[in-house]
Amino acid sequence: MDVVTLRTITTLALFAAFIGVCVWAWSKKRKKRFEDAANLPFADDDVANRTAKR
Repeated sequence: MDVVTLRTITTLALFAAFIGVCVWAWSKKRKKRFEDAANLPFADDDVANRTAKR
């Protein structure tokens, strides 16, 4: 096995991992969880407003 073959295998493995992460992130099962996580900064608005008025 030479260096070119090793680089090719590494590139293909990393590309497969990238595709796997994309499929995982865009799966319909995860949509609700990601939407909840995206709204977390807005959930703290009430706490921030109460402490700012003091």
